[in-house]
Amino acid sequence: MKALKIAGAAIVAVIVIIALTLAIGIPSGFLTTEIAARVERETGYKLTINGGARIGLWPSLNITLNDVTLQNPKDSDINRRFAAASIEADVTLASLWAGKPHITELVIIRPVVNLPLRRERVRDAASSPKPAAGKTSEAVSIDHISVSGGTVVLSNLRDRVENRIETVNVDIVIDADRKVTVSGNARKNGNPLKFELKAALPAPPLERQNIPAEIKIDAPGLLEAQLTAKAEARLNGPVVMINSVTGALGEAAFNGWASFDLSSKPLVKLDLDFQKLALASSSSGNTSGQPWSNATIDNNGLNYIDIQARISAAELSIGEARFARAAIDATLASGVLKARVANLGAYEGSASGDLTVDVSAATPTYAMGVDLTGVRALPLLHGLADFDRLDGRMQARISVLSSGTSQRAIMSNMAGTAFIVFQDGAIKGLNVAQMIRSLTARPLSGWQESEEKATDLSQLSASFKIDKGQAQTTDLNLVGPLVKMTGVGTIALDTKQIGFRVEPKLVLTTEGQGRANDPVGLGIPVMIEGPWGNPRIYPEMQGILDNPEAAYAKLKEMGKGLFGEQGAGLGAAIGSLLGGQPGTTGGQGAAGGQPPANNPLGGQLGETIGNLLQQGLSGFGQGGGGQSPGQGRARPGGQRSLVGPNPPEQDPAQAAPSEPAAPMPPGDTTAQQDSQPMNEVLRQLFNR
Repeated sequence: MKALKIAGAAIVAVIVIIALTLAIGIPSGFLTTEIAARVERETGYKLTINGGARIGLWPSLNITLNDVTLQNPKDSDINRRFAAASIEADVTLASLWAGKPHITELVIIRPVVNLPLRRERVRDAASSPKPAAGKTSEAVSIDHISVSGGTVVLSNLRDRVENRIETVNVDIVIDADRKVTVSGNARKNGNPLKFELKAALPAPPLERQNIPAEIKIDAPGLLEAQLTAKAEARLNGPVVMINSVTGALGEAAFNGWASFDLSSKPLVKLDLDFQKLALASSSSGNTSGQPWSNATIDNNGLNYIDIQARISAAELSIGEARFARAAIDATLASGVLKARVANLGAYEGSASGDLTVDVSAATPTYAMGVDLTGVRALPLLHGLADFDRLDGRMQARISVLSSGTSQRAIMSNMAGTAFIVFQDGAIKGLNVAQMIRSLTARPLSGWQESEEKATDLSQLSASFKIDKGQAQTTDLNLVGPLVKMTGVGTIALDTKQIGFRVEPKLVLTTEGQGRANDPVGLGIPVMIEGPWGNPRIYPEMQGILDNPEAAYAKLKEMGKGLFGEQGAGLGAAIGSLLGGQPGTTGGQGAAGGQPPANNPLGGQLGETIGNLLQQGLSGFGQGGGGQSPGQGRARPGGQRSLVGPNPPEQDPAQAAPSEPAAPMPPGDTTAQQDSQPMNEVLRQLFNR
């Protein structure tokens, strides 16, 4: 009996031990050496298990490896390695007895993949470290792989550069027909990334066999729209070739081919043709009043990839701008990006341009050249920069270079030349003639913009020499049917300021700029200074900004108002406008004061307009509403002459008027009121 009791106790103890073993697993530190040796023998990589291993028998055979690192022992680059907090594998017992492990579930917790960023490609392929060839793909099969909380670290220790793709979660399913589905998500610089890949794997070996694949990528921080594509992939050592590509970027369908050489520094080659390609514009609305940003532009990543690309499109859109057939050739090597587009169809004209960006040094440099010929300015400028104030045929040649790490630095270091001309168009929202008239009474603040205003122009041109962000011109020229302006000045590209000195003139005949008589001008240059979105505009007179009233009183006393001394230029212009002989008022060029037979606007109408102009300009010249001495003297034929304030003494008999002087309007005390008749007539003449 005693022996039976001892035997029973022993059996119970064995059962308890077995139960505990099934529940908590077998500590198997003694197996880690064998596991590491098997991995290195099969793959060529060295496996280090720092946290030990554990084998569980219930509910299935389960192997757990803790604190694992994996690295090629022949690779001297410490940045190329794999680590994980733990790796768990569920294995069928039958596959172990057969010598071909079948893993039903492989779970990788918090893996970290470190990959180097290289500035130069390894020319000798033999020098690139490679793992030993193995038979893992034949000896081991896997049904499902799950990765959670992963991180991909791309770094270059010499450059002190590190980029991370974090919170990587991947789910991989491989069915019995070797069809693979890979789906997952991650975050890059706070931006979400989602991806899905489907492929049909052929029987091993996979080398040089076509692998049909489908891919879908959502990356709002990287791509403007969802990318979907179908292709056939082929592995050729470290080179992945992708042929027969068809897909779409959003609604933009494309086709072509690509290849990726991953032997050292990645080399990407691609040729894609789009039906419609839409690119985002850098314009963010009207930001003329906002300073340039000092935020660092991070384009250092261009140092660690080489690209040879050709992108073509039947229709190209940049922001709201639309272009016809486009072909862009681009190369990126050793941190230097070169892109060129030629003969781009652009709004009934053509455009060509090239861009070079060199980020190989600490401070990036930029160079750009643009040629525009016969392009309609309004839709182009509105689409690219949300600027809709200029219309006409546009020609431009721009060649600039700069350097800097921010918008402000790039604009401050700008240098080069630019020539721009607009023909047969208009300045929208501005009435230059009205602005010139307004300057006779007060300085202006801003451009006096209004949707109802416009200034027709025959030509607007200027050439600029740019140095250290200062664009200077000496040949600004605006020619329109009713206005002419020349000037010199500087545009400060870095601070968005302008400083111009212009000479405005008005043309007051229907013959326009081609007539024999010169246009009449303000007589004093006009200054345009301040922010280019809202400058101050005022006549160049000493003290005009300190004491505007005194300065304008002096302007009136000088008798050099808008249309020359005492309005003589205006009288001649109006006479010509009404069809009379040059140099006459009211259009009365016929003998005896009779209007020509073919002049419906002559006679009494012309004389009335002349009287109104005489009264308005006389008040302007005197600074008040009183009648100036000598005013109202009559010429034979009923014509009136506008005489200066101090006429020479004449014989009383000769000075007797041939007819009574026209009554004058009551005197006013302000410049705005005393020039009201003139303004009213001009408004009717110009219809503005």
